[in-house]
Amino acid sequence: MSLLHTDFPIALDQHAKVLSPKPAELVTLPSQMNRHDHDYTQIVIGLKGQVDFEINGFGNIVSPGQGCVVTCGSGHAFGGVIEQSDILVLNMPMPKGDDPVLLQKINDLANKDIYFQLDGQIQQLIHMLVLEMRAHPDDLMLSRGCNDTLISLLQRHISSFELHRKDSRFDLDTIDRYIERHISHKISVLQLAGSVYLGESQFHMLFKDRMGITPHQYVLQKRVNAAKEFIRQGQFTLGQVAELAGFANQSAFTHTFTRIEGCSPSQFKKQFGH
Repeated sequence: MSLLHTDFPIALDQHAKVLSPKPAELVTLPSQMNRHDHDYTQIVIGLKGQVDFEINGFGNIVSPGQGCVVTCGSGHAFGGVIEQSDILVLNMPMPKGDDPVLLQKINDLANKDIYFQLDGQIQQLIHMLVLEMRAHPDDLMLSRGCNDTLISLLQRHISSFELHRKDSRFDLDTIDRYIERHISHKISVLQLAGSVYLGESQFHMLFKDRMGITPHQYVLQKRVNAAKEFIRQGQFTLGQVAELAGFANQSAFTHTFTRIEGCSPSQFKKQFGH
């Protein structure tokens, strides 16, 4: 069985219950959030970018040098945040009756910290092992060796970091500040999600549940509010207002403003004698 640098949902979602997992594998995560569970324990270590994880209701961002333990049967969601996110996944075999040491090590890790921080010494070792794995992706013995080495050392080289409930990262003040700073530019749902360290689909769902409208509708309202303030100031043409508020052109500005406010920008402007 070869060790492949593969897509996480395909490798671990569709086939996790059919194929025996490789002992260690390098994975690139998509930006959208995915959810699954499996009948074996995993230890996930961040290598590049940031990964949004939720395990049994507890969420955190896993950055390079950090990781998490996903115990057997634990429901979990995951996805890269904004940029490409690479992780090292250690898939743990089911402990046998004659292997109490392995079972104890796994249990100790899972009981100590769901999310953990690695010290510099083991991060250097992981960097070297990952280079070898990338250079020899078909070496199953190397995969087993990486798994065994890291499991035997992890317990002595980790510390915890703060756990968060998933919903606590939906911070409307942070979202508003991001929109205000970028109001004159195009703002995507992915960018808004990244501002509060959530995956795009998870953010969209939380936003709609909390606010009753989509993120796109919310941003349009913010643009119209900004346009109204620019008009009140009286020092900009309507074309300049459209640009400052981040509309693609004056026609789009007029259409959106009229739909939301019930009057055109020029009619609104007349109220202030401009």
